Amino acid sequence: MSRIGLLPIPIPQGVEVRIEGNEVTVRGDKGKLHRCFSPDISIALKDGSLIVTRPGNSRIHRSLHGLTRSLLANMVEGVIKGFERVLEINGVGYRVQKADDKLVFQVGYSHPVEFPLPTGIEAIVEGTNRIRVQGIDKEAVGEVAAKIRAIRPADPYKGRGIKFAEEQLHLKPGKVGKVSKA
Repeated sequence: MSRIGLLPIPIPQGVEVRIEGNEVTVRGDKGKLHRCFSPDISIALKDGSLIVTRPGNSRIHRSLHGLTRSLLANMVEGVIKGFERVLEINGVGYRVQKADDKLVFQVGYSHPVEFPLPTGIEAIVEGTNRIRVQGIDKEAVGEVAAKIRAIRPADPYKGRGIKFAEEQLHLKPGKVGKVSKA
């Protein structure tokens, strides 16, 4: 049995959930999210909680059960609190600036790199080397943060580049020079 799939999702005050077949719309203080789920999994609203059930015990139904419940829980949490990923830029001369609805990176290339922000995602630049990516859709926030990191991933030898704030870099020692015979 799926331990995650069996847990009910409590719906807090101020959150409206609409279920139409396999389409779920969640509306809250921060915005509105809409998603289509597999028609095999049934979603019901009972006593102020969302309940996810599966029709059988096949492998695909078991995997969709927990996935559907997690996605619904993230939708409910997103319209209440929102999600955030923090990135840091390390390196001499490496910096970021926000210009309108895009970020402009100077990270060691011969040209500045422009990154347009998709709708629903907000980026807050703190200083010149810290970025907070915020939004109500957890999947979109993570994807945008991963794309920003991919502009210049952190170098394993000197630590220069873009990394997540909670990411631990283990620097490699580099080459060891020859011992000269004197």
